Amino acid sequence: ALFDSQVKKERMQTVFLEYAWDMNWCDPCAADPLSVKELRELGVFWVNENTQHRGWKKQAREVFVTRLHVRYTADKFPADLIFQETADRTNFQGRYVLRHPWTGTKNCQAAQEYRQTLKQRQEREAQKLASLTGWDINQIRRKMGISSPATDNNQDGNTWWQKIWEK
Repeated sequence: ALFDSQVKKERMQTVFLEYAWDMNWCDPCAADPLSVKELRELGVFWVNENTQHRGWKKQAREVFVTRLHVRYTADKFPADLIFQETADRTNFQGRYVLRHPWTGTKNCQAAQEYRQTLKQRQEREAQKLASLTGWDINQIRRKMGISSPATDNNQDGNTWWQKIWEK
């Protein structure tokens, strides 16, 4: 859904970079580094099968992997993509972190502050997910188990929009 939504938003006129990574190391690692066998399947012919590097068993040397996502038509991209070798070895990784709210019973100052900010954080996360995927915000809120800000009452019973006009 994310890719579909963003392709539509960009009118099929862009290429998305998921990651560009030196296969000798990762920090943080989204997954285990590719094995020599997997690299061979990608066309890496120059790596020795018995290569070991930086503590990883059978780790690749001198391999930089880039993963792109693209969907295009002849009228949007009149020519096929052309790749160019570069000396740039800057790592990049697009990551999406899922955070589950803490549901503990502590009543310390930090727990109270956490609970006070949790609803705003969850609403921001729901809005961002809706923006990225095009999913219905109310369905996202339902799945997250949060209420709409317009109907969210706090201790005095007033909604956020009623508080705007309070003196």
